[in-house]
Amino acid sequence: MQEEHSKATVLFDGGCPLCRREISHYRALDTEGRVEWVDIAATDFNPAVYGVDRASAMQRLHAFDHSGGLHLGVSAFVLIWRNLPGYRWVARAVVALHLTAPLNWAYGHFARWRWNRRCTDGVCVIGDPSTINRQEN
Repeated sequence: MQEEHSKATVLFDGGCPLCRREISHYRALDTEGRVEWVDIAATDFNPAVYGVDRASAMQRLHAFDHSGGLHLGVSAFVLIWRNLPGYRWVARAVVALHLTAPLNWAYGHFARWRWNRRCTDGVCVIGDPSTINRQEN
């Protein structure tokens, strides 16, 4: 996603009950429509449109800023929070307190755990969970 957009775009796993609940909470707060929420578990999801592969999108939260820049993991959450009333202060605190790296470490463990749980649904056939340890934005 190289071109500029009027909204941030978040790719989320709507097949994951935990993810679905969290995104539903964020969507309810997005009264200004500042974020486009894309369910990657939907049958019509085309990862090529976003320049990502399905396995990566399933294994770690992906988001694109208004300029099309990719944000992964905690960086993606910070992007979401910057666009939501009531969470903007959280985004500022995470960045100001240099918490992105330690939170990414924790998120990496959570993402691996979540991915392994999704394997019971047959989702793992699309990728290798060891790839979620790569460096993030």
